[in-house]
Amino acid sequence: MRYVKRFEEITLADVGSVGGKNASLGEMYGRLVPQGIAVPNGFAVTAQAYRAVLDAAGAWPALHAALDEIDPDDVAALAARAQRARAIVLAAPLPDDLVREIREAYAALLAEYGPETAVAVRSSATAEDLPNASFAGQHESFLNVHGEAMLLEAYRRCLASLFLERAIHYRIDRGFDHFKVALSVGVMKMVRSDLASSGVAFTLDTESGFRDVVFITGSYGLGENIVQGSVDPDEFYVHKPTYERGYRAVLQRRLGSKAQRLVFAAGDSLGARTLNEPTPQEDRARFCLSDAEVLALAGSCLTVERHYGRPMDIEWAKDGTDGRIYLVQCRPETVASQRAQTLLDVYTVGAHGEAILRGRAVGTKAAAGTVRVIRDASDLARVQRGDAIVAETTTPDWEPVMRIASAIVTERGGRTCHAAIVARELGIPAVVGAEHAMERLRDGEAVTVSCAQGETGIVYAGAATIAVEHVDVADMPAPPVEIMTILADPSSAFARSRLPVAGVGLVRIEFIASEIAVHPMAAAHPERLDDATRARVLALAAGYATPADYVISRLAEGVGTIAAAFYPRPVIVRLSDFKSNEYARLIGGDRFEPHEENPMLGFRGAARYAHPDYTDGFALECAAMKRVRETMGLTNVILMIPFCRRVDEGRRVLARMADLGLRREDGLRVYMMCEIPNNVVQIDAFAELFDGFSIGSNDLTQLVLGVDRDSALVAFDFDERDPGVLEMLRAAIAGAKRNRRPIGICGQAPSDYPEFASLLIRAGIDSISLNPDSVLATISRLAPQPVGAAP
Repeated sequence: MRYVKRFEEITLADVGSVGGKNASLGEMYGRLVPQGIAVPNGFAVTAQAYRAVLDAAGAWPALHAALDEIDPDDVAALAARAQRARAIVLAAPLPDDLVREIREAYAALLAEYGPETAVAVRSSATAEDLPNASFAGQHESFLNVHGEAMLLEAYRRCLASLFLERAIHYRIDRGFDHFKVALSVGVMKMVRSDLASSGVAFTLDTESGFRDVVFITGSYGLGENIVQGSVDPDEFYVHKPTYERGYRAVLQRRLGSKAQRLVFAAGDSLGARTLNEPTPQEDRARFCLSDAEVLALAGSCLTVERHYGRPMDIEWAKDGTDGRIYLVQCRPETVASQRAQTLLDVYTVGAHGEAILRGRAVGTKAAAGTVRVIRDASDLARVQRGDAIVAETTTPDWEPVMRIASAIVTERGGRTCHAAIVARELGIPAVVGAEHAMERLRDGEAVTVSCAQGETGIVYAGAATIAVEHVDVADMPAPPVEIMTILADPSSAFARSRLPVAGVGLVRIEFIASEIAVHPMAAAHPERLDDATRARVLALAAGYATPADYVISRLAEGVGTIAAAFYPRPVIVRLSDFKSNEYARLIGGDRFEPHEENPMLGFRGAARYAHPDYTDGFALECAAMKRVRETMGLTNVILMIPFCRRVDEGRRVLARMADLGLRREDGLRVYMMCEIPNNVVQIDAFAELFDGFSIGSNDLTQLVLGVDRDSALVAFDFDERDPGVLEMLRAAIAGAKRNRRPIGICGQAPSDYPEFASLLIRAGIDSISLNPDSVLATISRLAPQPVGAAP
């Protein structure tokens, strides 16, 4: 055929003829289907056909008159000229030979799939989906198309969409000549995801650029809702290195609200072939994909990435009739993958007003601006350069205005919605899925939009001072001792993994436990709770087999995310060290926790683990750690016991861990926090039980000096640099060395006092763990110095 190519005839070499989208579909169909990847069949109407249509109509002079010397910043003129150009294309008749070829290819597709088969008709520009630019969303696509007449009308409207305002503006911004870009149109069998689910997958983390994960988003119904940001989707992560080693586990999952779904409609016109309807409540409360489906999809994404040799952006759809998951598009990822992996831009928000709003963070930046609430397209004309756009959601038509904004806030959408995609490309912070944003943010007020604090984006009142530090970690000096970091929040782990550290010296799982919100004993024994509390626990555990499974899964995902971020570097996970008053604040905690006058010295740490009042809660913790190491394959996790007062207590805890499946085999190491004077005095005995030590300088200082570190009244007496504390440190390091056990420190002092870190190095410490925000500065100021000298 002259104007039509079947997918099986197309490869990536045909971009000039069929555009990036269709070239990729043909490449997938021809090269990846034999490898087990499901791709729907179809055909492409070539760019030559587009040119033939306009040649036959003599339309070029009129198009030049409409588009030459166009001013993209004159919104009204741009709209008028774009409308004139589209009218020229729509008025051009389709040549008879082109119509005949389209009909023949369509008939062959119906013969393959059945006469009632619906097709998707998608635009594919010849400059589309390049490694450094993506025209995705700039041109029209039509779903649920039936019959020759509707197909030909969809084809004509796709051609005309080359001259939508957003497409014209995008080409000007990227330096593309309007008349050197042509449009091909793809026609492919529709996957019946209206009866199941669909979404987008990336073979890296879209916010941090971390390349060792597959990031999958999904919702019920057709995929346009996710791209447009109309729904808050489910999210899943799969860790590539452990997947490649044969482990099959979802690293992390987040349940989205999925309030609506896009389904087929029976309208006669192209614009009425789909409609949104509310998602049933029972579907909202469960994930749109099973773990097995997530893992199978991740495997397909890895196959695609290997074939293309670069990070990819992939659209997927599950067919509700045959249950298969199809890949319906893929393109090179063009934002996160372009960042230099050694460059860090660290944003810090200074003194700020109250937090007005929270949502999903897009990017890691922060910006201040004036709120501009957009309720409909007519409000776009009010946006000034540097404004913070606030809207329910955004659409591709808004892109010319979004380019001058300092930040974007939307009430709906996930991290792969339109607002998120554009914000990443523009390099501005966005907070998406921020409910009630249009109600709480007032037009004209100053705000600060921060995405610099992990996956939660925050909108603060007022314009805060924002500092930016630009660092190339490749230029950092080699420290004289292993520098590790301290983490609590899994959502910041992928971004923090680029720090020049040897691993994580302390994971505080109390932060993760607080996010889980349920007391471990309440999850283990919900029957002991009153009706109202039990209902709260069961509501949080919706979608999980039991409340216990909820706690195990969430804890494993939190720890696993941090371990995956730094894999294969060691990650030392301190088992729970809540005090009784802190545990009591968790849901159901007041039923299980004692009242203590001084919880700091009470029922905490190792004392809990084998105690009858808590051992069932500790069992959930051990089950989570077992899942991280054995199911997820994250064997870089080292466990650490806190506040172990006596040697016998250490033996009991290790025995209990062994009973619960955490035996010292398959490389499992168990460390002990060295934070009680008795730990130092009896370090030889403790060294017979444990594989290493980490000094907790906060508690050790407290107990050496007899100062309650929670008391403001005696805070002036708390000083890690006191000679008595320093003598304890020297003895602990010497004892560990004597027993050939590694020893590090994970207290606050090395981050606060440069001279303290230098003293530890001279004493022979093996590693120093620092808060993330002090890693770069501390490495820079630690001059090379002799190791092993007495402090």
